Amino acid sequence: MSDSLPNKVFAAITAIGGYIPQNKRTNFDLEQVCDTSDEWIVKRTGIKERRILEEELATSDMAVRAIQDLATQFGKNIHDVDALLVATSTPDMPMPATANIIAEKLGLNNVWAFDMNAACSGFLYALDMGASLVETRRYKNVLIVGADNISTYVDMQDRSTNILFGDGAGVVWLEPSEEGGVIDAYLQSNGSGRAFLNIEAGGSLYPVDENTPLTDKRYLKQDGKTVFKHAVQSMSDACMNVLQRNNLTIDDVNWLVPHQANQRIIDAVGRSINIAEGKTLSNIEYLGNTIAATIPLCIWENLKQIKTGDLVMLTAFGAGFSWGASLFRWMI
Repeated sequence: MSDSLPNKVFAAITAIGGYIPQNKRTNFDLEQVCDTSDEWIVKRTGIKERRILEEELATSDMAVRAIQDLATQFGKNIHDVDALLVATSTPDMPMPATANIIAEKLGLNNVWAFDMNAACSGFLYALDMGASLVETRRYKNVLIVGADNISTYVDMQDRSTNILFGDGAGVVWLEPSEEGGVIDAYLQSNGSGRAFLNIEAGGSLYPVDENTPLTDKRYLKQDGKTVFKHAVQSMSDACMNVLQRNNLTIDDVNWLVPHQANQRIIDAVGRSINIAEGKTLSNIEYLGNTIAATIPLCIWENLKQIKTGDLVMLTAFGAGFSWGASLFRWMI
C-alpha cells in the first residue's frame, strides 16, 4: 500500500447555463407608474431595462430552464448530478426547498438537494459549499444554481427598488479536476445590516395573511446610501483579502465578475482595487439586479471573452449584510 497522498482535487466549472424571461420592464415603463425618468435611472444605476417572469411561473421554472440550457450547450447528462444547491431569496414556497421542486421537474430521484439564502451573495456561498463537496471527493457532479424571482417583491411605486431588480437564473456544473478550478473564497456575514435591506413579511416573525398591509412589510425595502457605502468597502476588502492570502496581485486577475447591483457600485469597486480598465464584466444594463443570479448570468453572457486558464475573481454583497469574494481558474 502506498503512503503517498492523493493528488489535490479542484472543483472545476465544466459547464454553465442561464435563463432570462422574455418580458421586459423598461425605464419608459417605470416612467408611467412613478415619478422617475430614464435619464435619472441610467445616471444612478446604469440600468435601462430588466426582465420580469410571467405571473404563472416561479423561481424553479427559471432554474430548470437554465439547467436545460447548460445540458444542451455542453452535452451534459442531468441524471449524472448527485448534488443540487440552489441559492435563492425567493423560493417557490417556504417548504419544501425549491431545490426539491427542481429535482422533481428534472426527474432526479436520488439527489442531495437543498436551498441556501445569502441574498445577493448567495451564489458565492453556494459555489464555495459545492466546491467543498467536490474537493472532499464525496460528490462528483454538483450543480450550483443562482435564481431569483425578485420582481414578485418589488413595490412598483417605490423608485428606490423598482428601478433595480429583475428576474433570472444561472447555473454552473462542478466536477473534480487535478488541473485547476476553485482556488479560494473569503465569505463573511453579520446581522448589522438587516434594517437596511430586507423583505420583512413571509417568515415566522411577520407571517403573510389578509392583515398584512400590501404596501408595508411584503415588499423589498432598501436604504440605498447605506447599502452603497457598505457594498463598495466590503467587496473591495474581500477581493484584496483573497489576493493577498494567495500571494497574488490584481494584475494576475484576468476578469472581475462583480455582483450586478448598480453600475456605480461596480465602477467604484473596480477603482478601489485598481483593476485595469476592460477587465470587469457587466451585464446590468439590460438585466438589472437579479440577486443570486447576477454572477452566473454575467459569466454566461460573456463566455466568448473568457479563455481556458484565465484567473477569474467573483465578488458580491447582499442583505444581512453578507459579502465575499472567490477566485478560480477557468477550465472550459
